[in-house]
Amino acid sequence: MNEFFEAVVQHRFMLNALLTGLLASVACGVVGTYVVTRRITYLAGGIAHSVLGGMGVAYYLAQVHDFKSIHPMHGAVAAALLAAVLIGLVSLRAKQREDTVIGALWAIGMAVGIIFISATPGYNENLMSYLFGNILLVSSGDLWLIAGLDVLVVAVGLLFYNQFLAVCFDEEFARVRGINVEFYYLLLLCLTALTVVILVTVVGIVMVIALLTLPAAVAGHFSKTLWQTMLLATFCSILFTVFGLGISYSSNLPAGATIIVVAGAAYLVVTVSTSLAKMRRS
Repeated sequence: MNEFFEAVVQHRFMLNALLTGLLASVACGVVGTYVVTRRITYLAGGIAHSVLGGMGVAYYLAQVHDFKSIHPMHGAVAAALLAAVLIGLVSLRAKQREDTVIGALWAIGMAVGIIFISATPGYNENLMSYLFGNILLVSSGDLWLIAGLDVLVVAVGLLFYNQFLAVCFDEEFARVRGINVEFYYLLLLCLTALTVVILVTVVGIVMVIALLTLPAAVAGHFSKTLWQTMLLATFCSILFTVFGLGISYSSNLPAGATIIVVAGAAYLVVTVSTSLAKMRRS
């Protein structure tokens, strides 16, 4: 780990990687807690895999039609929000078709992204790296965009804490209290979509759901309230990200995959230990 922190001091791209991981951990802790509590991981998965389509279209427009102001992250945000609204509306009004729509958006988003990437001339390794993540490629401009998304996600997540709490735990009670359940459910999915975009830069599209859910799942074993889970999930995500980056740097391993392995190992250890402790008490 000492080598990693020395590299952070010496190299700007390593500092950007660390800052990206810290920023992503905050959004991950807040929104990931809602996702795990509301049990909408499968919805988040559909949103995550539709992101590649938006990235591919944005990259194509920037390279082929000379729209230089368009960044792949802009396409990712647009695609993620569109997928969130579509999936949310179907989930609320046509539950029997929910799985089909999620599967369709999942597949179509990936396919559209691959088609537009292949149609774009030049070497597209940087864009394809979003599939598995490459936090070391985050530029200073990307970092500001991620920071802006992070502030928005956390601000909205905390501002409507009570409403989201009611929607996550008891929809019927929320309706009786006059809370617009449909609106806040869609808003929660949109926050999830923005968080997915942030985390894509860290671990990639394929593994984004793991980082969104594992810190919150670990935190849930040690927390009694939602806000406690958020704080602990944020702390866990920071630990997983920093240790993952450190191990990947010293061992020359892919950063995103290493972060997920660290998070997965922690989750397994905590889950098994908790289960054994319960068995002993009973």
